Amino acid sequence: MAGYILKRLLRSILSLIIVVFIIMLLVFQLMNRDQIFKGTNLQKYKYNAKEVYKYETFEEYGYLDYVNYTEYAAAYTKETGETAPELPKKMTSDDDIALIKQFKDEYEGKGYTIVRADARNKQDIAVLFAYKDRNIFERLWDFFSHILVFDTTNYAEVTPEYVEKYGELERKIYFAKDPLNGSWCIMGSGTKHKYLFYFDDVFPFVHQNFVKINLGKKYFSNQDFFEYFTENQGEVVKREMTYADGSTVEVGYDYHKRTFNVKTTEDDYKLLGDTYTSVSSTYTTGLSMIGYSFIIGIISTILVYIIGVPLGLLLALKKDRIADKIGNLYIIFIMAVPSLAYIYLFAMIGSNLFGLPDNWPTGTVPLVYILPIVSLALPSIASLMKWTRRYMIDQMTSDYVKFARSQGFSEGEIFRKHILKNALIPIVQGIPGSILGALTGAIITERVYNVPGMGKLLTSAINTCDNSVIIGISFFYALLSVASLILGDVLMAKVDPRISFSGGGGRK
Repeated sequence: MAGYILKRLLRSILSLIIVVFIIMLLVFQLMNRDQIFKGTNLQKYKYNAKEVYKYETFEEYGYLDYVNYTEYAAAYTKETGETAPELPKKMTSDDDIALIKQFKDEYEGKGYTIVRADARNKQDIAVLFAYKDRNIFERLWDFFSHILVFDTTNYAEVTPEYVEKYGELERKIYFAKDPLNGSWCIMGSGTKHKYLFYFDDVFPFVHQNFVKINLGKKYFSNQDFFEYFTENQGEVVKREMTYADGSTVEVGYDYHKRTFNVKTTEDDYKLLGDTYTSVSSTYTTGLSMIGYSFIIGIISTILVYIIGVPLGLLLALKKDRIADKIGNLYIIFIMAVPSLAYIYLFAMIGSNLFGLPDNWPTGTVPLVYILPIVSLALPSIASLMKWTRRYMIDQMTSDYVKFARSQGFSEGEIFRKHILKNALIPIVQGIPGSILGALTGAIITERVYNVPGMGKLLTSAINTCDNSVIIGISFFYALLSVASLILGDVLMAKVDPRISFSGGGGRK
């Protein structure tokens, strides 16, 4: 088993790399990059300024590396203290200005393409910049080499002004009593976060800021994408906070998420007792995107197995009778009708006949979950009924069942010890996939009921050409898929000891 799992893990890692490579190839190489300018301010720019805006935007979206002479000149001035020469509106030879020649020679040597354009009129500007398309293999390496980020004591960079005001920054990781709630925690100094491991009264009660999963940043908000769908949503809840100076106030910020701020003011230093004064995370009343999707998905999955498996067994035992015909009618209906149609049908029936809320912001918390869960569960119940019925009938007509009957075993004994156990093996294999699949959200169901879950992420990212999010969410979905396959095989082997994954595999 251990050897099999190791092989599957290695193949899974290779599969993840291939998936991300294909997504990157589609996004950055095969799609028209000009699509990112739909609905942008491109039309506000004219002449050379329009070209500068385009290439700056290409860089922000991750298509290329871009350096403008203006930035280069500013860096030169900061480093040398000398005033860098400005770019003339018209120039017959760039060699006339040494810094311009230096800029061109430096970036041409690095493989960049140099773009130089004179101003065409009084309203235009002269431009000089260099760009280079990013290599897809470099992208792939950057993605996987930075997918886990560890908070170390080398993070904080201090300035002479900081040292003069607050002294040298001590760099260490240590155990301490949490001044916010009195429990033990692990803190850092010189790290990005003040609290690396800590406890509080918010589920799951144990938290950490030491390791972060890096799936990229959202383009429009520049927000960490993983934090975007794992942070709680809703209205801000204020809590009592005692500052270092002894004052107590109610604040909405989560001070366990404080980060280092080299520009800390003296007032903030007095309040908090250190220079970890940057805080943006808040306590909120709602769940995260992944939290909403998981609750709806896991409850619907439980209902699917509780209802679908017994009904599938009933259809098999009552084959060709009235119960079997009614069950098959329901299965055919679900398979024949488009999912969008029956979701809207369930929404209308639930809203008009039973008064259930069909739009997420309205209604009480327990009731607002009902229609999304029902709409998600009913189609899956039909699918599980169909496969359970099929597996049961296959086993009931097998030769070993006929042999068991000839040996005098009772029908109940044959059913419990042989037919049911063998029929449920492939059903059991799909359980991990169903559970982990709850984390991905349901695109159509969540859009119909306006659920603030995971389902909208991928489609929204594609519509807005948010390339980093497209790659990050695709990797997340692929990771859940390969994990569910491995866990499904392990669970199947535990249920049926005859199944062996050692050697040639198969059954013992």
